Amino acid sequence: MTNHSETAGPFGNDDISGHDPSAGPADHTAQVTLRTPAELADALPYLLGYRPEDSMVLVALHDRGGRGRFGGRARLGIPANEEDWEAAARQLARGLVTGSERRGARPEGMVAYVCQEPGPGESGREVKRRLTRLAQLMRTECGSLDVPVVEALCISDGRFWSYCCPVEGCCPEDGSPMGLPGTSVLAAAATYAGLQVRGTLKELRARLQPWESAAALDQEIALDAAGMSLVPRILDETTREEVAQETLVLAERIIHRLAAAAPVSGTHPADVRDDGLLDADEAAALILGLQDRTTRDRAAAWMEGDVAGPALRLWRALARRCVGPYSEHAAAPLTLAGWVAWSTGDELEAREALAMALGADPDYLFARLLHQACNEGLDPEAVRRCLRAQDTQNTQASPARTARRSDPAPRQAPTESGQNAVPAPRTPADGPAPGPRPGAQRRRRTRGTDGDDHRTTARTKADRRRPTGSRPRSTAPGTARPGLRAASARRTRTTGPGDIATGGASSEGGLPRTEGDG
Repeated sequence: MTNHSETAGPFGNDDISGHDPSAGPADHTAQVTLRTPAELADALPYLLGYRPEDSMVLVALHDRGGRGRFGGRARLGIPANEEDWEAAARQLARGLVTGSERRGARPEGMVAYVCQEPGPGESGREVKRRLTRLAQLMRTECGSLDVPVVEALCISDGRFWSYCCPVEGCCPEDGSPMGLPGTSVLAAAATYAGLQVRGTLKELRARLQPWESAAALDQEIALDAAGMSLVPRILDETTREEVAQETLVLAERIIHRLAAAAPVSGTHPADVRDDGLLDADEAAALILGLQDRTTRDRAAAWMEGDVAGPALRLWRALARRCVGPYSEHAAAPLTLAGWVAWSTGDELEAREALAMALGADPDYLFARLLHQACNEGLDPEAVRRCLRAQDTQNTQASPARTARRSDPAPRQAPTESGQNAVPAPRTPADGPAPGPRPGAQRRRRTRGTDGDDHRTTARTKADRRRPTGSRPRSTAPGTARPGLRAASARRTRTTGPGDIATGGASSEGGLPRTEGDG
C-alpha cells in the first residue's frame, strides 16, 4: 500500500510505450519516478496510449534493483452486470500474469484502476462507492496469484480516489482533482520521447466504423452491383486471377491518389478528405475483390515505407464503406488496417482494428492470428520478411503485371508510376487457396478449410439496383443477405472491440486479450 501523506517506493516509468519490461536499463534513456497516487492516476493515459473509458485496468510492476518498473498492461471493459465482475477480474488478473510469465518476467506487484464517468444524476463520489466491490475483486484475484496490488485507484469526473489509503481522513471524500492534461512531469517526458495520448478508444474506433449517413445507401447500392458482376468471376477459376489483378491495380491507383492529397489537420477532417477521394463504385470493387483471401494477402505487402501510410488510410476508408448488410465484409479491410498499423509500430490501432475485424467475423483466421501475435508482443518482422521474399518472387516471375499497372488513373489523379502494386504472398497460416466450389450461385458465402473466408457475396439476379434516394428493401423473414450468415447462426459478442471477453467466457486460447502483456 502507499501512504498518501508521504512518498513510498518510487515507480520508475521506463516502459510507458509497452516495451518488454525485461529490457535492461541501457535500453531506455529516459526515466520518470512516480511517488504518489496523483502521479499514478496521471500516468494511466500514457501507460495505455489513450484515455480509458468504462475500463478496469491492471498494470504490472517489476522489481529492478529496488525500483519498481512498469511492465505489461491489461484492460477490460467494466461489465454492466455486477454478477460478471468476479469472472472479469479473474480473467484480467490471470491473463496479465500469464502473459508476463510467458515473456519471462512475472510481476512482483500491480497497480489497479477502475475508470467510469458518472451516469445521469450520479456524482463521481457515488461512482467510487459503486465500484468499490469491483476494485476489491481485482485485488483479491491478484492476491490469489501471489501478486499484491500496491495501489488501487478510481478515476471519475476529473477526480481520483484511492482504495488503499490506510490513513483515516487522509483522502477527501469528494476525491482529489486530476491535474490538467499535459502539465505533469510524465506528460513532459512522454512528449519529449515522442509519445502521444490519442484520445479515447471510442474516437479511434469511430475511424473504422461503417457510415450511418445518407451516403451509406448509395454505397450499399454500389456494393449490390459490384457483387453481381465480380463474385461469379471470382468463383470462376479462369477469371479469378484477372479480378485479383484488377483489384490490386485499382488499390494502387487510389493509394497514390491518397498520397498526393494535400494534408489537413485533425483525424476527422483527414478521414472526410480521404472519403471524398474514393467514390462508391471504386470502394465496392475493392471491398468485393478483397474478399478473396489470396488477393487480400497480396495487398498486405503494402506495409512499410512511403506506401504504408496511404495504404492504411485506404483500408480505413474501405472499412467505413462496409455499410448495412455488408458489415461482415469489413473483416478484410480491418485486418489489413490492423496489419499495417502493427507493422509500422502502432500497436494500439492494430489491436483495435484486429479486434473489430473479429467482431465483424469471429472466424476470420488471419485477424485472429495477427491479434494474438500483437497481444503477445511478437515482432512483426518475421511476417514482413515473408512478404518481402514472396514479393520478389512474384515480381520476377510475372513482370507483365507491372506493365498492367500503368493504366491511366480515373478522376485526374496524378501519374501513378514509381510504386508498383506488390503481389504480396499468402501468409503461411492461411493454407492453400480455395478454388471455386460447387453451388457457387448460392447467396451464402463459402469458407476455406482453414476457417478463413472466401466470400461469395453476389445478389441474385432478381435483385435490381435501386434508384438513388429510394428506401432500402426490407429483408423477408427467413432470408439472409448474400455473404452473411442467417440471423439464427450469427455469433453474439458481449464485448466491445479490443476488450477481454466478459461474463465468464474466455477469449482466444482461454486467455483475455491484453493491452500488451509482459
